[in-house]
Amino acid sequence: MQGQIISQQFSKMVWVSDKNRAQYSCYIDQDRKVKNKEDLSKHEQDSCMNLNLVLGDSW
Repeated sequence: MQGQIISQQFSKMVWVSDKNRAQYSCYIDQDRKVKNKEDLSKHEQDSCMNLNLVLGDSW
């Protein structure tokens, strides 16, 4: 059950980078095919998590 929930949430995520090459995971419409964080609206950017903060610099 929990694996299904995680899989459903993971499939809603899009991976983007900002102008400084930091990587983010965002909950937006996957059909948009966005690659740059700056191309997202302010509302969409608020749904993003900076993966560099989670994984650290050595990743």
